[in-house]
Amino acid sequence: MGKKGIIKKAMEVGEIGFSKDGGAINWFPGHMAAATRAIRSRLKLSDLVIEVRDARIPFSSANQDLQPQLSAKRRVIALNKKDLANSNVLNKWVRYFDSCKQDCLPISAHSRSSVRKLLDLVEFKLKEVISREPTLLVMVVGVPNVGKSALINTIHQIASTRFPRKKVLCIVQEKMKRATVGPLPGVTQDIAGYKIAHQPSIYVLDTPGVLVPNIPNIEIGLKLALAGSVKDSVVGEDRIVQYLLTVLNTRGTPLHWKHLANPIEETTQISKDKPDYNPKDLRPKMKKLPDASDLLYVKDLVAEVRHALFVTLSEFGGNIEDENDMECLVEHQFEVLQKVLRIPHKSSEARLMVSKKFLTLFRSGKLGSFVLDDVPES
Repeated sequence: MGKKGIIKKAMEVGEIGFSKDGGAINWFPGHMAAATRAIRSRLKLSDLVIEVRDARIPFSSANQDLQPQLSAKRRVIALNKKDLANSNVLNKWVRYFDSCKQDCLPISAHSRSSVRKLLDLVEFKLKEVISREPTLLVMVVGVPNVGKSALINTIHQIASTRFPRKKVLCIVQEKMKRATVGPLPGVTQDIAGYKIAHQPSIYVLDTPGVLVPNIPNIEIGLKLALAGSVKDSVVGEDRIVQYLLTVLNTRGTPLHWKHLANPIEETTQISKDKPDYNPKDLRPKMKKLPDASDLLYVKDLVAEVRHALFVTLSEFGGNIEDENDMECLVEHQFEVLQKVLRIPHKSSEARLMVSKKFLTLFRSGKLGSFVLDDVPES
């Protein structure tokens, strides 16, 4: 199906609450309402805001309800997860923000060198305030799962090396607490602060990830779900992957994978030794570094998936712009992916397993780097 067809089907998902006129996604857990009120009140006191967005969706990952307040403050937009985004397109987004007189910096929240560049920019932006204020507040905001807590933790690590004898100050709870990092959206539910500079004292405040009460555009909602800012169960993994495949097919992305040899003809002993695929195998193991066989296993799997999508699209005889033709192509690709991922044909949850594994490959960057938002015309 085409994008319109995907959106029509997405509107049928009751939990996310799409309106009949193509309106909003109604997904607003109670803690988000309370957090939004706290964020609004503290924004008034902040001297600068770091707005963290997902580099793959620089526009869609903005909290539109907070934009009037954020745009009125000193602000730096940090496009996190830059390693998962297409660098050429990301540079175009940076130039776009520059043309709008908005400071913007692509970062990797887990990289100290990357975060140090962000802090240098923050201190530069605060120069004119430093001379007259003894204490400055920098607030970190963003929608769920864009990497705010990971950024805060790296900032805290950097601050600890600068102030080894200083205790971390928690502005709200008045106790020491590091930000909780998790793979699911909505993990951070408190507002905590960390001292990063002295004379003047600069505190960075972490905040929960909050979405708008109603996501006004359904495609934006699907992009947020694809990036993991909305829980998969709200939209459904099947719907998310349908949208992703439609985007890839529409852009002709699989055709760029033509150079890949047929990985099926070059099956290695590793693939024979590991016939059953598990989504957990694709995730990095914290306690054990992957050995050469694990890396080759994932590499072979990715090559097979990319080759399968190339073949299905290159041999497609229909019209990409036609919703029915696109629907047939996507359904065929699901069938092919099921075979490539070695999912039992009779499995009652085969489609769900295909969706989860394909999403894992996309979100981990194994399929390649992507930016889903188009850069606005200047």
